[in-house]
Amino acid sequence: MLAAAVAMQPAQFEVTRKARIPAPPDKVFGMVNDFHKWSAWSPWEKLDPAMKRSYSGAESGMGAIYGWVGNSDVGEGRMTITESTPSQLVRIKLDFIKPFEASNNTEFHFAPADNQTEVTWRMTGENNFISKAFCLVMGGMDKMIGPDFEKGLAQMQAAAAQ
Repeated sequence: MLAAAVAMQPAQFEVTRKARIPAPPDKVFGMVNDFHKWSAWSPWEKLDPAMKRSYSGAESGMGAIYGWVGNSDVGEGRMTITESTPSQLVRIKLDFIKPFEASNNTEFHFAPADNQTEVTWRMTGENNFISKAFCLVMGGMDKMIGPDFEKGLAQMQAAAAQ
C-alpha cells in the first residue's frame, strides 16, 4: 500500500518564488552570478557556521563552481553556473551529495520593474522513489523548499538595500 502511494507521487517537481528587489538588475544579477556573494543572502549560509566552502572554475558567471560540506542541516553538494546572461539570467546545475544524491536545475530571472528588479527563483528536478517518499511525508517539494526561497529573497532585498 505504502509503496503504491509513494509510486503515485509526481515524477517531477517545480518550486518557484518571485520578489521585487530594491536595486537595478545589474546589481541583483551580480549578487547571484558570483557565488562569493551568496553569503549575504542565501537562506542556507547561516545554518552551519562551521560549513566548509570551496570555489573553483571561473571567478563568476558560466563555469563558476561552489561546493559545500556541512552539518545535517546543509549536507554536502555543489553548484555550477551553466548559463549566465548579464542582468537577465543565471542558470545553475545543483548537485546534492549528502544526505542523499540528487541533481536539480535552478534558474534566476531578472527583469526591471519600476526602478526595482523582479527576481524569479525557480528550481526543477526529478523525483526518484526516495524523494517521492520524502515528499509524501513532508508535503511536497514546494512546501519543503518554498519557504527557504522566500527567506532568501527577503534577505536579498535587505542585502541589495545596503
